[in-house]
Amino acid sequence: MSEGFAAFFRSPRAVPYLLLLPAIIVILAVVLVPLLVSFWTSFTNYNLTKPDTLYNFIGLRNYQRLLGNDEFWWAFGRTFLFVTITLNLEMVLGLGLALLVNKITMGQRLLRTVMMFPMMFSPILVGFQFKYIFNDSIGLVNNALFDLGIIKQPIPWLVDGTLANFSIIAAEIWMSTSIFAILLLAGLMALPKEPIEAAKVDGCNPLQVFQHITLPFLMPFVYIAMTIRSLDVARAYDMIRIMTNGGPAGRTELIWTLMTRTGYQNSQMGSANAMGYVSIILSIVFTFYFYRKLTAARTFMGGAQ
Repeated sequence: MSEGFAAFFRSPRAVPYLLLLPAIIVILAVVLVPLLVSFWTSFTNYNLTKPDTLYNFIGLRNYQRLLGNDEFWWAFGRTFLFVTITLNLEMVLGLGLALLVNKITMGQRLLRTVMMFPMMFSPILVGFQFKYIFNDSIGLVNNALFDLGIIKQPIPWLVDGTLANFSIIAAEIWMSTSIFAILLLAGLMALPKEPIEAAKVDGCNPLQVFQHITLPFLMPFVYIAMTIRSLDVARAYDMIRIMTNGGPAGRTELIWTLMTRTGYQNSQMGSANAMGYVSIILSIVFTFYFYRKLTAARTFMGGAQ
């Protein structure tokens, strides 16, 4: 056995594995080991201020506590609602933007480049930007509404719980709609012209062409974009931390902000990691759902059997 391994590592076939070995070691060190440690601590009452508690195994107690933790389930529900609203609005706005840009013949390359700018900004920077825009005293939105005579009193965008959630959704949509727009524009550019021309010859109006030809062709691109974005939105943290820090009174608290507060401010790292592994369910559900939809769309278009 040992001679076989020695012969293999001396052969040219071992070169790719040896070249990949440093990367594999780094991945194991920075990904796998922390993942295993966090999984272990979810079964302990690990407290950051008491290192010895890392070895206090308590079984499923952290997970059982989550079942009766109203604060966690409110955060879970808000996260689910946040992901659902954000993804659908980004998809609709991205589709409209892609259709408009696809109609332009001059300067389309420049527009495609400009469309990518919002997604290049750091979520922290976007959070500061929209925190200023929605500031009730000096924010651009309230000042514009005052100048137009629409309001007489400042609107507490980031103080009222409902308005704060909509403000965060607006910031997320501004930053990430371009992802949908770019992917859907790529789909529109790949759309064959023959079916559209044939439909027009048969007397179909633009709405019928879009409904029966363009949209079905774009659905695989829609589900790819939704799969990518669902994983990003489900673990939103930076922007919320900057804009509201989960306030007011926890009304904008999502799973990841609650995990951070539980783990680092309250030092209850075991409970925080249990929340993290439960939140993975949300990501898996969205990913599985969009993968099934993607497979169905590809089958409908003849791309998979």
